[in-house]
Amino acid sequence: MGIIVQEQEGLFHLQSSGMSYIFQIVNGYPVHVYWGSRLIHRESMTELLVHTPINAGLDRLPQEYPQYGSGDFRNPVYQVELEDGTRITELKYMGYRLIKGKPSLTGLPAVYTEDETEADTLEVELKDAYSGLIVVLSYCVYADRNVIVRSARLCNQGEKKLRLRRALSASVDFPGNRDFEITYLSGAWAREGNITRKALHQGETRIDSKRGMSSHQMNPFAALVTPETNEYQGEAFGFSLVYSGGFEAVAEVDSFGSTRFCIGINSFDFAWLLSPGESFQTPETVMVYSGQGLGEMSRTYHRLYRTRLCRGRYRDEERPILVNNWEATYFDFNAEKLISIAEEGAKLGIELFVLDDGWFGKRDSDNSSLGDWYEDRRKLPGGLADVAERINQLGLEFGLWVEPEMISPDSELYRKHPDWCLHVPERRRSEARWQLVLDYTRQDVRDYIYDSLSAIFSSVPVAYVKWDMNRCLTEIGSAGLPPERQSETAHRYVLGLYELLERITASFPHILFESCSSGGGRFDPGMLYYMPQTWTSDNTDAVERLKIQYGTSLVYPVSAIGAHVSAVPNHQVGRITPLDFRGDVAMSGNFGYELDLTKFTEEDKVMVKRQIVTYKEIRGLVQSGDLYRLKSPFEGNESAWMFVSDNKEEALVYYFQVMAVPNAPQRFLRLAGLQPELEYEIRPGHSDEQYIYGGDRLMQIGLPIVYEQKDYESGWFRVRALKPTIA
Repeated sequence: MGIIVQEQEGLFHLQSSGMSYIFQIVNGYPVHVYWGSRLIHRESMTELLVHTPINAGLDRLPQEYPQYGSGDFRNPVYQVELEDGTRITELKYMGYRLIKGKPSLTGLPAVYTEDETEADTLEVELKDAYSGLIVVLSYCVYADRNVIVRSARLCNQGEKKLRLRRALSASVDFPGNRDFEITYLSGAWAREGNITRKALHQGETRIDSKRGMSSHQMNPFAALVTPETNEYQGEAFGFSLVYSGGFEAVAEVDSFGSTRFCIGINSFDFAWLLSPGESFQTPETVMVYSGQGLGEMSRTYHRLYRTRLCRGRYRDEERPILVNNWEATYFDFNAEKLISIAEEGAKLGIELFVLDDGWFGKRDSDNSSLGDWYEDRRKLPGGLADVAERINQLGLEFGLWVEPEMISPDSELYRKHPDWCLHVPERRRSEARWQLVLDYTRQDVRDYIYDSLSAIFSSVPVAYVKWDMNRCLTEIGSAGLPPERQSETAHRYVLGLYELLERITASFPHILFESCSSGGGRFDPGMLYYMPQTWTSDNTDAVERLKIQYGTSLVYPVSAIGAHVSAVPNHQVGRITPLDFRGDVAMSGNFGYELDLTKFTEEDKVMVKRQIVTYKEIRGLVQSGDLYRLKSPFEGNESAWMFVSDNKEEALVYYFQVMAVPNAPQRFLRLAGLQPELEYEIRPGHSDEQYIYGGDRLMQIGLPIVYEQKDYESGWFRVRALKPTIA
């Protein structure tokens, strides 16, 4: 396993425990040969190549990094404009380099290795002789994961300036004998993570974001699947971009039935000037192959992102149970109200209190004070430190909400620095939520934010930070960039954000950072590199959360999914659901509460205490176990999923029915991920009842589901393997 090179044939075979990826140099062009289940390497691998005569044109050649202008009329993966205005380049193979392990990317988040034996990296150098453009293609293959990580570095080694007009991260040309479907995550604010699946036909299928962020509407992920692919069977080819800005992912089926899939930074309104000697690094794409359906693709992403993308203390630690005051108080609170909620939380067993928006400047509503990061002594006479210390004395840790990428026109900061926001001179500054976006391309802006937050985090015992970002980028221009670099603003914003996040998370490694963007507007691998969990959606309705959390799990691990119990009627949709139903949904993620604990009835308190005790017992398995999706909320009235331990000896099963079904037939829930030869003890929820079934029966026949016939039913089961009898 690793990377096998046949230099004479110009063939490169990247091999993991269950996957092969092969390409070959043909007439100087890197040509895609194969990606799929692992192949035994043989000397005759070149016969796998689809033999297309080069004189038939590049339009028929399955390329690894396709260009434009020399006969390929499909989507190129890069495009360059020369000083003379021409846009023609032709990259040809120059050589390769093998590296043990996986190098990091300068200024960009990336998956990593902890030991160089985990992965091997291949760098392939291509050159355009006329312009001096060098492109270095990077391929990293993990030994024990069916993962290929790709990126590209574009270098100007010529004597004149070059302007990149397009610089995507990866492209794969699949042969014409595949009738692919594409599946991806779509939605909007408050309904993120909708799974969309449709067949590909001749022409383009495009998903993208032009919002300067990965967005609620589309996620920087897609998978090509065969028509028979479901959770358990069929092939899936996943593409996940480790980037937090605007992106594009395009599947193009040509007239011969072949499919080109390319992904990277959105080329709309993008350009990057490369002076001689300068280079541009694209974000990386994590490509996952599964021959066992979407479920195995997801689990491959989960394991990789949980352990080799997330970093820091909380990567492996169990996450605390929290209460957030936002839906309890919104902006209307004082120190005593906060303490009263924390006191109730302490009695119930909650571990962390989070103070949300409204604690700074003169922030009585969302129309002022962003950028003025000093405490409001009207609400907090003793300041943040006083509130935090009083909460600590109750036995809870203290967390804080911030929105450091934004500035309010009604703020001291804006009155002092009106040029610090993204803007175009003499043009209207579009406000959303009465706020503008700070210009993170500027070092002075980032330094101000770093100094402001550092002063708080150094003087207040903050254990958790919710980092919010509540609007998209508009008027994308910077007063700090010259005219010829204005088209670099959107990407430089993201690079500036990453630089700040690296500084602040390194300075405060004890803080658990959670990313938020009006909920799931920036739920992407780039943010997970700095913040190991994300507020999945502002929609806390349990029924809607079934879809949101299920869909998000297509690529992101449960350890990254923030999920809270909120009040009813729900503040987003007005629905009234039982507390146990809300709890079961929220316990399928990073668990917490977002309501006024002082308004609980005694009956509620008994149930909440039980939920908290239960979650403390099971959260290790929920947050780090293998997720198996059993029933999709997108396909019917029922939803179900389960979490399974590495050794398959322990599992948790959650089942949900939204609406009651009169005179319902007997239901059996087929489980997954167990050992068929083992016997398992099943305990329903908090019941003392127990049943024993074989693993094969649980997976082939199923677990009997018996509940009262009522709306919003839910239940969960503990599954434990019985110890084998010793003879």
